[in-house]
Amino acid sequence: MSKITNFSIVASFLGLWINSFFSENIQIIIGFILIFSFGILHGANDLLLIDKTQSKNKIASYYKVLMFYIVIVAVGALLFYLTPVMALLLFILVSGYHFGEQHWQRDVHDNTKILNLLFHALYGLLILSLLFIFHVSEVQRIITDITQVSISSELPFKFFYFCLLSFLAVSLIKFFKSETIRTIIFQELLLLFVFAIIFKTSSLIWGFTIYFILWHSIPSMMDQIKFLYGSYSFDNFKKYFKSAFYYWIASLLGILLLYLLFRAEHFFDALFFSFLAAITFPHVWVIVNMFKTKKAN
Repeated sequence: MSKITNFSIVASFLGLWINSFFSENIQIIIGFILIFSFGILHGANDLLLIDKTQSKNKIASYYKVLMFYIVIVAVGALLFYLTPVMALLLFILVSGYHFGEQHWQRDVHDNTKILNLLFHALYGLLILSLLFIFHVSEVQRIITDITQVSISSELPFKFFYFCLLSFLAVSLIKFFKSETIRTIIFQELLLLFVFAIIFKTSSLIWGFTIYFILWHSIPSMMDQIKFLYGSYSFDNFKKYFKSAFYYWIASLLGILLLYLLFRAEHFFDALFFSFLAAITFPHVWVIVNMFKTKKAN
């Protein structure tokens, strides 16, 4: 296992230890602090990444890139307003692929693009579905708040079984196609068992926080820093933080504004979730292009 994987495992079980000492309300507060810090920060350098990935193609100026990014965010928010069911489904699919791509990009190196896309998406969706089945009632409430549509308690389990069987089927194909997969697949299946323990014993927000911060955001920031500056070091992290600072603060102010305006409304949770989803869409596009550029180089 890599050093970052070992760190994530140890830190995850430390998170479970914290879970046993604090109430669910305290866990939610700590969880949101971590999401608003590391979670938002890991996507706050997208414009710098765009400049890095597109500079060779002489794409438009910084301000045109900024406008393009804002338009994507606005379109994402508009989708949640006009067609919340389709927007939520799209968000889950995109997030699943994003989680899977980040987790597997350093380990899987074959040229079967469609199979890789399915593999990454199904892995990330399996993680999300695993989280959903241990917190069905909360998932039902959030979906109803966002879409105004009620779902049955069986749907998250059907989704989980579909993701599990599909992922195992694609994994079996890659097992015979990729020597790299054969050396790590059982280790990765063991990690899924670790995630199941985390999600089962934690609240929805705390379980998601442990995965999102330790298994996604921190590894993603390390990959971004290596891509931007050539290697990961504390000095390079300071450069990364400095360049991301104003965009990070702008995102936090946007969330704060939503809270101040709509905290008394029953649909605040849906509005907050929609805001996070809207800023996720362009971020995923940026990271996909970053990985493509890394492989090309």
